[in-house]
Amino acid sequence: MKKHLAFVLATSLSSAAVAAPETYLIEEKHTMPRFEYSHLGYSTQSSRFDKTSGKIILDRAAKTGSVEVTIDAKSVNTGSTLFNEHIQAAELFDTVMFPTITYKSRSLKFDGDKLVGVEGDLTIKGVTKPVALTVSSFHCMPHPMLKKDACGANAIAKIKRSEFNAGKHAPYVGDEVTLIIPVEAVKE
Repeated sequence: MKKHLAFVLATSLSSAAVAAPETYLIEEKHTMPRFEYSHLGYSTQSSRFDKTSGKIILDRAAKTGSVEVTIDAKSVNTGSTLFNEHIQAAELFDTVMFPTITYKSRSLKFDGDKLVGVEGDLTIKGVTKPVALTVSSFHCMPHPMLKKDACGANAIAKIKRSEFNAGKHAPYVGDEVTLIIPVEAVKE
């Protein structure tokens, strides 16, 4: 009986250690969210944000965690200084009043050991809407240069910019926007 109790206790302690949540800080140099939209039906335009911060908490054994991302809306990079200023104006991002865009998860979805989705809330211009991210790739391993554990993922979602009070020139400039979020994060 004592051996059985000791085995159960040892097993539950080792499970608790394996199932501990781990915190990863978003690595800004390799996390540059992009957005794509139709420009007058002629082409699909792609722009990005150059400054992103946040953290990801993962308990891979328990298949739980959380994601918090903050994007500096003033870091929008369209490839044109003039257009960067235009897109930061009040009718679009209004970066004077709303300098950040945030995403906070409510739940993570796993398929086996792989993260495949995130349900959460996206806030743009003070408007918060539920947005589901589809995770197309997810990989964790020791970072070869930093000598720390790291995780990376690619996520995608579609939103309507008019739902975030940023619908100027729709439908000529596409209302539907594809968000593409490559993220790399290093264990704290």
